[in-house]
Amino acid sequence: MSGPYLIRGSVSLPEAELMWRFSRSSGPGGQHVNTSDSQVELRFDLANTGALPEVWKTRALERLGSRLVDGVLSVRASEHRSQWRNREMAATRLASLLAEATAPPPKPRRATKIPRGINERRLRNKKQRSETKRGRSGQGWA
Repeated sequence: MSGPYLIRGSVSLPEAELMWRFSRSSGPGGQHVNTSDSQVELRFDLANTGALPEVWKTRALERLGSRLVDGVLSVRASEHRSQWRNREMAATRLASLLAEATAPPPKPRRATKIPRGINERRLRNKKQRSETKRGRSGQGWA
């Protein structure tokens, strides 16, 4: 998975703005794990990018503020044993994180009034259920 990574619509992340770093993965493994750099850290400078529209950028900076270090968003992947698959995972994670962070806010909910008939039906069923349960008590049986 190389090349521009699609975020949403026609907006994508150019490969030139991504910074990759590789290191040894922690966890169990054989002799090979001690020599291979399979853990991937993908960094993206969100504050200084020109790839995102300005509205998206401000929205993402606001929503991802707690994850940013000096305006740089960092994502790690070390689930797989191969570096290539970890690269794919990190790129996919970064793209989905940015897609979620740049999404427009949901439309505000409009308050609606409950129709009178629905409320009356609910109260009628409630009273009927109450009568059924009161009839089970056995009081008043000589």
